[in-house]
Amino acid sequence: MSKRRSVRTFSREPVDLALIESIVAAAGTAPSGANKQPWRFVLVGDPDTKRRIRQAAEIEERAFYEGRASNDWLEDLLPLQTGPEKAFLEDAPWLIVVFKLMKDDCEKSQSDRVYYVNESVGIAVGLLLAAAQHAGLVTLTHTPSPMGFLSELLGRPEYERPYVLIPIGWPADDCTVPDISRKPLGEILHMHTLKNERPT
Repeated sequence: MSKRRSVRTFSREPVDLALIESIVAAAGTAPSGANKQPWRFVLVGDPDTKRRIRQAAEIEERAFYEGRASNDWLEDLLPLQTGPEKAFLEDAPWLIVVFKLMKDDCEKSQSDRVYYVNESVGIAVGLLLAAAQHAGLVTLTHTPSPMGFLSELLGRPEYERPYVLIPIGWPADDCTVPDISRKPLGEILHMHTLKNERPT
């Protein structure tokens, strides 16, 4: 997992549908509030739909880079070399659009209420990214804002809200990623044990 990186240059080499299905199935094992499983994974492989998603996303991205983003935000993005052009939305063989469900639409449920939706869907997305990494694929978590165009383009009901857009596939032959590091364990883990001793 330490080798996982967000990738923005994808190969157009096909990825077998069965592999993507197994990755989404792994995401579906995530825990959720009251076991409501408030997620929907919409898989897009059609080139025309991917093109329309890219066009709509780039409209929002240009607005972000040209005015919506604060100076601090833009400066923080500089090392990642991001910009409004999103070719990966067409290059990646698949797009997984994750929606969060604002009501439970399962007929067998006692009620249509959902709980801890953002937390539940976030955990499912984390499992999806880990499963993709385990399978040797690469991913990117893309969140153009606002994302309402995804609901319209994909014909989703009003109670499904776009959560994240994930291109997934093989890395391009010339793929490079920013030289970044993760915080060391000592910065992200604080232990409370008896007398601050390590457990045996």
